Amino acid sequence: MWRACILSIRSFMPLLVAAQGVVNGPMPGYVDHFAAHIWLQCHQTCSAHLEYWPTTRPDSILKTGEIVSDPEKANAMTFTLDRLEPGMEYTYAVVVDDKPIDLGTPLKFTTRDLWKYRKDPPDLVVATGSCAYINETAYDRPGTPYGDGYGIFDAIAASRPDLMIWLGDNMYLREPDWGTWQGYMHRYTHLRSLPELQTLLHGTQHYAIWDDHDYGPNDADATWVHAPMAREAFALFWPNPTYGAPGVPGITTAFNCSDVDFFLLDDRSFRIPSEMVTMRPTMLGQAQVDWLVQALRYSDATWKVVALGSEFLSTAAVFENYATFADERRELIERIDKEGIRGVVFITGDRHFAELSELDLPDGRWILDLTSSPLTSGPYHGNETNDLRVPGTYYDKRNFALLKFTGRSGSRRLTFEVHATNGELIWSRTYDAPH
Repeated sequence: MWRACILSIRSFMPLLVAAQGVVNGPMPGYVDHFAAHIWLQCHQTCSAHLEYWPTTRPDSILKTGEIVSDPEKANAMTFTLDRLEPGMEYTYAVVVDDKPIDLGTPLKFTTRDLWKYRKDPPDLVVATGSCAYINETAYDRPGTPYGDGYGIFDAIAASRPDLMIWLGDNMYLREPDWGTWQGYMHRYTHLRSLPELQTLLHGTQHYAIWDDHDYGPNDADATWVHAPMAREAFALFWPNPTYGAPGVPGITTAFNCSDVDFFLLDDRSFRIPSEMVTMRPTMLGQAQVDWLVQALRYSDATWKVVALGSEFLSTAAVFENYATFADERRELIERIDKEGIRGVVFITGDRHFAELSELDLPDGRWILDLTSSPLTSGPYHGNETNDLRVPGTYYDKRNFALLKFTGRSGSRRLTFEVHATNGELIWSRTYDAPH
């Protein structure tokens, strides 16, 4: 039907060209009330634009400006669709070198609804996960391939989330990659070219943080000399709201959707390793901690979701868990408590297993931490002692998670779900909104 609609409206154009071999994506990124940002990558130098219209008014076609792709930037582009209205579904089409591209399915997104002071907050489904390793034999370590189960991306798409938050290690830079711009471009393109990923890419809105394998070598910290290059590459492939917050350079950002405020943290740019003895170890740095606490305190959202690359609440002081940065972790918890902040939910990755942790505060409030990992890289079966783990939530196979925000104003609920590679529900837990 979509194809027929396009052909009838744009009958003067050539027949639609199949997307395979032409583009990766498209992928909606940050979408607000009046504008949307959509990422696209051509397989070779191209000239492209998007055409878009309210789904209910296919005769009202608008166009973005034309972009000529840059091979030095891997022919990746982000288009801004800036003539939108709140709470409206839009359909769009990709036009490359004056030819509309056939993706085999309608391309759609919905702008943020203007609900506040008017009606109940919209229900919201958020997908999340971390650690996506895509094999490339020429550059992988010898032996059994580390990546598998790429069908998980179709399972996530089938859950029809409103948006997805990638929790770091969204790709795995290899030794040949992290020393040059060309290496970063190769690794990002390798991930985005995966056929199994395409339905998910254009099926929902995407936001991301990074962890060490998106940033540089394993366990890379603030001393990484190619950090500026890593940030530039990240921004090229992830159309987040911003790259940095006031007083906090890097990739820190925030956005709102329904009655949920999301805070996306940078756990690499300010990291001083826990092994240091002449410097205070830090994961986030004082400026970012201060910004986060103030932003959480300012937020009037029912739920405050904080995305972080490493586990926050787990008491296991192993690997790169926040427990290995004991002073900074303690400070952040104490300040959330003293400021009286409610509804704080961390979503974290890195650990190659899933679990839910809960810290009860003295006055009945709580802080939650949902860890979801890995998507396609190898699982880890360590099962360390975590005194704050919610019983029955540890799962040591590939997985993704859903956060489902439902209910009327004053009685909102959050349901956590962890799903297997094939989409099977492994466990769920539901929490009432704090009052």
